[in-house]
Amino acid sequence: MEQRIHTLLGKITQGITQAKIEAQESKVAALAAEISTPEFWNDPAHAQEVTKQHAKLEALIEPWRTLEHTVKDLEELAALSDAAMAPELATQLEQAEAVYAKLEFNLHFSGPYDTHDALLRLYAGAGGTDAQDWTEMLQRMYLRWAEAHGMKSEIVDQSSGEEAGIKSATIAISGAYVYGKLKGEHGVHRLVRLSPFNADHLRQTSFAMVEVLPQIDEPKDVAINDEDLRIDVYRAGGNGGQSVNTTDSAVRITHLPTGIVVAIQNERSQLQNREMAMKVLRSKLAQLQLEQHKERIDELKGPNQSAEWGSQIRNYVLHPYTLVKDTRTKFEVHDAQAVLDGAIDPFITAFLSAGNE
Repeated sequence: MEQRIHTLLGKITQGITQAKIEAQESKVAALAAEISTPEFWNDPAHAQEVTKQHAKLEALIEPWRTLEHTVKDLEELAALSDAAMAPELATQLEQAEAVYAKLEFNLHFSGPYDTHDALLRLYAGAGGTDAQDWTEMLQRMYLRWAEAHGMKSEIVDQSSGEEAGIKSATIAISGAYVYGKLKGEHGVHRLVRLSPFNADHLRQTSFAMVEVLPQIDEPKDVAINDEDLRIDVYRAGGNGGQSVNTTDSAVRITHLPTGIVVAIQNERSQLQNREMAMKVLRSKLAQLQLEQHKERIDELKGPNQSAEWGSQIRNYVLHPYTLVKDTRTKFEVHDAQAVLDGAIDPFITAFLSAGNE
């Protein structure tokens, strides 16, 4: 047993190094010092971001340090205890090993933005009303996944379809390693089913695009030249309060070098919509930098993937049989309804285990 404990402690020490826990602790100390200053709450918006970052880093550090202390205590007890204590120590060791197995999985998240929160941008692709309904089904899937993991989620923008479903939506999801976990969902998702919108109830193929973006809250993290932006304001449409439909509160920002367009209209205030649009734009540019391996924003080319046949990362088949299959990892699940209810963890694990970090 002592050898097992020693081996586990070595793995934990290696994991702490790989997860850069000491560097994270230095950041926590710096943030704590800032929070303790008398003038900290003079800027409430900044203070909120700092306290959020502080809590998030502590949540990443605490499980590793707690496990380290637990196993060190086990090591001391194993050296001092008699045979009567062996079963209890064995149980505690098994529990510690189970905790380590979960933390070890988090070591997959080594990308520059893997610890960030995520913005999900969903767009209806080819398939008309069915595609818009499919986009809403995907939105529900990701919201259910976030809820099941105790994460905070919010629909920050949504454009409804004429008959059913949604044309597009933006979801903000906050929690531990959200971007790292969801980045493999980025791409085109294809649905095959009997259409509820077809009078003949025929088989229909629909497509939706899912963009997974690392949420960039600090402007300094992705510097954008103001001269590269065209900002248009217009009257928001759709449901909402009186001011939503009677004032020019909606904002559309175009990043001229890449051609990326971000439009936000859900908030009542033009200022709020502009802030959210800029956050989404920074996040899109950060994602584009990762994809194109560019060091500078001005080197980026616009995205070109479209939501149509041949480009899908995952197929969801509801008729004539049920199957969800990832085209990259070949991982598949026959319980399609469970997946649509948010059970996407096996796909996330398969993607990361295949070395897609």
